[in-house]
Amino acid sequence: MDLELDGNAALCTAATSGLGLASAEALAANGADVAVCGRTPEHVAAARDDLESIGDGDVLAVEADITDPDQIEALVEETVDSFGGLDHVVTSAGGPAPGPFMETTEREWYSAYDLLVMSAVWTTRAAYPYLRDSEAGTIVNITSRSVREVIDDLVLSNAVRRAVIGLMKTQAREFAPEVRVNAVLPGEHETPRIEELIEAGVERGEYDSYEEGLESWCTAPLGRVGQPEELGEVVAFLSSGRSSYVTGAALPVDGGSMRS
Repeated sequence: MDLELDGNAALCTAATSGLGLASAEALAANGADVAVCGRTPEHVAAARDDLESIGDGDVLAVEADITDPDQIEALVEETVDSFGGLDHVVTSAGGPAPGPFMETTEREWYSAYDLLVMSAVWTTRAAYPYLRDSEAGTIVNITSRSVREVIDDLVLSNAVRRAVIGLMKTQAREFAPEVRVNAVLPGEHETPRIEELIEAGVERGEYDSYEEGLESWCTAPLGRVGQPEELGEVVAFLSSGRSSYVTGAALPVDGGSMRS
């Protein structure tokens, strides 16, 4: 299916690895010009090379800290200057510190709020004027299935990410009809982060092999862990005109693992 994204300009935050990068790859593969940011120079360079090898569109990959509003504003302006406009925004962020409630510090709560919520606020606020002027403006927030069902020992993700859904729902109403706003709720995907955790478990003797460790992560009725590109394709679809009557939706991409 042609998503008709040729020549569109997309910005994906915190997208030099994992599900953010997979989303940027899907947009690039469908012909969009894509900008990404990350904090590690090596990851930024690798993402640039990767995206340039995928599609025919232009690529912008820069170092930026999404918890710094000045850097986010500069990123949006650089994207617009490079591509001549902005049609799509995908907000992504790394996971906050794990842990149960009583072991989570006040500082970790504030840091998680900046990382997960304020980064989306700052990005969409800076991008909105350009998305409003686009004929195809969209925002897609990558969150987690934890916004629907809590996950043990992830109190920050469970509690703080839900604010992103409230933000999305509000923006979907306030920004309509010019800009559509949706969210995806990923379950387990075989990202570099999960790979690292499994490999560490193998080294500790918790698993006999990587394959055993990967199987232990699976909670989905489909019987496997998702691949990042499967999430990326959903993000690209929600960014495209093919989903033109979809806004305010929080779409699980979890292989059916949620029971709610």
